[in-house]
Amino acid sequence: MGFMKNALRDFSDAKEDVIFEEPNIYTSYVAACEGHDPTYMPIQSMDHLKGILEGKLEEYNEQVQAMDLVLFAAAMEHISRIARIVGLPCGSALLVGVGGSGKQSLSKLTAFILGYEVQRIMVSTSYGMNNLKEDIQIMYQRAGVTGSQLLFIMTDGQISKEQFLVYINDLLSAGWIQDLYAPDELDGHLAKIRSEAKAAGLTDTPDVLFEFFQDKARKNLHICLCFSPVGDMFRIRARMFPGLINCTSIDWFHAWPQDALINVANRFLKEIEFPSEEIQLKIGEHMAFVHLSIDDANRDFLTM
Repeated sequence: MGFMKNALRDFSDAKEDVIFEEPNIYTSYVAACEGHDPTYMPIQSMDHLKGILEGKLEEYNEQVQAMDLVLFAAAMEHISRIARIVGLPCGSALLVGVGGSGKQSLSKLTAFILGYEVQRIMVSTSYGMNNLKEDIQIMYQRAGVTGSQLLFIMTDGQISKEQFLVYINDLLSAGWIQDLYAPDELDGHLAKIRSEAKAAGLTDTPDVLFEFFQDKARKNLHICLCFSPVGDMFRIRARMFPGLINCTSIDWFHAWPQDALINVANRFLKEIEFPSEEIQLKIGEHMAFVHLSIDDANRDFLTM
């Protein structure tokens, strides 16, 4: 915080109380959702942000698939972080949290808000390196030729073979996989973007066209890795494939706070009839208390 205040004092005329005013959340998608040009600005209030996100969630449920989300404060903050990361050219995110913390659901909602197409892989017992390579070929063709904005969401549960991370590491660190396309396939893709490259003032040579194709695909293809920190595997993979850490922005999904647990409990308790609303609220608070007390008991057990 001290470093930020010094930088603000040296390089900006803005006042500290304005920059650090709570809630300190900056987004560009709020302006876009309201019909304005995307402008990176602070939100008006958490209630205003919640109204925007609930509206987009309702659209998602109608247009894509039903997704029952409770947009408590922590969830809205995660959506804003993910949007800020993948909203940048070449921006990729590493979401770290235990299973069930909402990494995939919030990523899909963020992609919908930004107008991105979600890309997933269907892993089976027969799914191998060649299948992953074919899926990446399709994504690169759509991002590099047609210019579609894509969000490739991949979980650690889909890594049935550790070799998968060789391709993911190459995409993150270099933006390309060696021998991704056969020469004739690559020539076909480059031919489709030749006129676009010429319009950008580039020379019509194979090397320049390939660099233009690679750069365009890398800017439009965003990767969102949803990993769990439980066990040793996350640590081992981070050491073996440094691109997972060095070439992504990390968003840590910590334990849900008490207000989030109460909101989730009340969402489901509303489907049950109670003698009074006060009883419903008290039961919701008790459910959150029980959940948190289990965490306390687990910590006590670990110290024994």
